[in-house]
Amino acid sequence: MSQLNNQSPTNEANLTPEEKWKRATIANNFIFYKVMHNNPDVCKELLEILLQIQIDHIEMSTEEEILIDYGKKGIRMDVYAVGATRAFNLEMQTTDTGELPERSRYYQGVLDIQELNSGENYKSLKDSYIIFICLTDIFHKGLAKYTFENLCIQNPEIKLNDRTYKYFFIAENYDKILDERQKAFLKLVTSNESSDDFADRISKLVEDAKHNTLWRKQFMEFERYLAYSFRDGEAKGKQEKAEEDATAFLKEGDSPEKISRCTGLPLERVLELQEQIKVSEALTPTP
Repeated sequence: MSQLNNQSPTNEANLTPEEKWKRATIANNFIFYKVMHNNPDVCKELLEILLQIQIDHIEMSTEEEILIDYGKKGIRMDVYAVGATRAFNLEMQTTDTGELPERSRYYQGVLDIQELNSGENYKSLKDSYIIFICLTDIFHKGLAKYTFENLCIQNPEIKLNDRTYKYFFIAENYDKILDERQKAFLKLVTSNESSDDFADRISKLVEDAKHNTLWRKQFMEFERYLAYSFRDGEAKGKQEKAEEDATAFLKEGDSPEKISRCTGLPLERVLELQEQIKVSEALTPTP
């Protein structure tokens, strides 16, 4: 098998979008999405390898974002596919965001909403599989694969049989997994080293993807969006901290002018916070 550039997919925070594109491997969620979404046969084979099941066929979703209802949270599923009796969400997760278990719960509900039409019996729901491929061990228990389904707490031998399954594959622990094809794929994710024919095929598709000028342009726009979102979030966090400090100083009796100078908030905003405190205190019953 081929020995590829052993470039770690992590620690990319200081790279430019162009540098990220050049270094991107299958561990990059954008590349992962493009390769899988545009090669359903490869996606089907990967699902079969990870889940160790035979799949009749899959159809790839054409939607990159699924909106549940106006004003509700939407999600962008990296790879969303359905078969005759099964539905799959497959995602490459490069960082531990601290909320992947909750996200898997949310994705589970979205899959069901997408697949059950109004008036259909609940038995019509497809078996659903939520699959996260993680670079690091988010559970910190040393396993290469964590599989979850609903069991009875009083007697774990009793399954709920709601046909919902959640998988978390940990690339950095690939050497602890017994299945050789799973091991080869996870090794490719964490080290970019190919050790079987399927990994070779994915590596070739990754290189082809990086020569696609349209996808490169989309990647650059995606990276800019992430950068803007991060800066907006950082600015929002600083604003909220300044307002928290200002509120605390106002309650201690400091003047709005002094608080404005110390926190950097406009005097008008400090005065608004002062009025909010007065209203809140007026509405609070006296003991």
